[in-house]
Amino acid sequence: MIPRPRPILRLRKALTEFPVVALLGPRQVGKTTLAAQVAAKWPKAVHRFDLEDPDDQARLTDAAFVLKALKGLIVLDEIQARPDLFPLLRVLADRPQRPARFLLLGSAAPELMRHTSESLAGRVFFHELDGLALDEIAPARGRDNYLDARWLRGGFPRAFLAPSLRGSRDWRSAFIRTYLERDVPQLGVNLPAITLRRFWTMLAHYHGQTWNGNELARAMGVTGKTVTRYLDILEGTFMAFRLPPWHANLGKREVKAPKVYLADSGIVHSLMGIDTLADLLAHPKCGASWEGFMLHEVIRRTGAQRGEAFFWSVHTGAELDLLIVRNGRRVGFEFKLTQSPRVTPSMRSCREALELEHLYVVCHGAGKPAPMAEGITAVPAACLAAPDWQPL
Repeated sequence: MIPRPRPILRLRKALTEFPVVALLGPRQVGKTTLAAQVAAKWPKAVHRFDLEDPDDQARLTDAAFVLKALKGLIVLDEIQARPDLFPLLRVLADRPQRPARFLLLGSAAPELMRHTSESLAGRVFFHELDGLALDEIAPARGRDNYLDARWLRGGFPRAFLAPSLRGSRDWRSAFIRTYLERDVPQLGVNLPAITLRRFWTMLAHYHGQTWNGNELARAMGVTGKTVTRYLDILEGTFMAFRLPPWHANLGKREVKAPKVYLADSGIVHSLMGIDTLADLLAHPKCGASWEGFMLHEVIRRTGAQRGEAFFWSVHTGAELDLLIVRNGRRVGFEFKLTQSPRVTPSMRSCREALELEHLYVVCHGAGKPAPMAEGITAVPAACLAAPDWQPL
């Protein structure tokens, strides 16, 4: 097992400050394991309920009676299965002296977000758990080519840690099937698995492109509103995400639609039928796959929140893969699948137009950051695994 100290420390700190902490992320990403590690060091009693377990469901038939009597840490796994608990949690969170803290694990953001916003506003702290990060993998894998392995296999622990590449591929295929045939229907989504699979596969080929719902709608023979609903399902279950555009009001024709990415590089490759690193490097979407992989890593490493991460593009050609805006500072990132990146006119144009504090060009390989031009630095991807690299 690969230790994940950063999210553990963050959860422990949040539990001392908030009565309710919600750990969100896709299934099989390690939420239950992480919660168990947090609970193991909890100084008081710990009570755990799996809300998809029939025995625990029976124990919580009268949830108010059971939960009011408990003290210490209460872990509620797969909380989206019991949305009726949120009003009760609000009451329990407001008790004097706060005799209990609640750690909620959820794999469906729409259900959890909606009910928490209605019932737990100001009482809950959210933490989204992604797949394994480079700085988590590197100490465990040493020099065992962890960068390309993580890129190809993705960040789900069982996919990355599978003893063989075939085992990783088989796990990801089984995950995709289970997600479509079990997880989505359990959320009350009435949608044929084959339809969502087709859309998901098409979206993998649009990975890293500007969202064009009408084009996808025509290809599937449905309306634009319908494909947007499909995207909402994938995003709400942490399988995809939209990167919004930044509007600089520079008098140029700026792109106003978001970019769309699948959240896990391994799932992207499975949906596109890519099995090996050689297949990946020869595939036309190789550059887009690398961009999505590195973009996700940089967002995670910098701690960028919603409303801080954007892309920027104008119809005349200049574009920036990632712009992070925080406290009035603007830092840009470009992602290049090369070990010898060069300064391009687009980079200079972005840095000048957006008044960037600095522009980092994240490239493949290892080594140390190297200056390319004034305000522009090349950063090998392995630097994202180094604890001392902090662009912000």
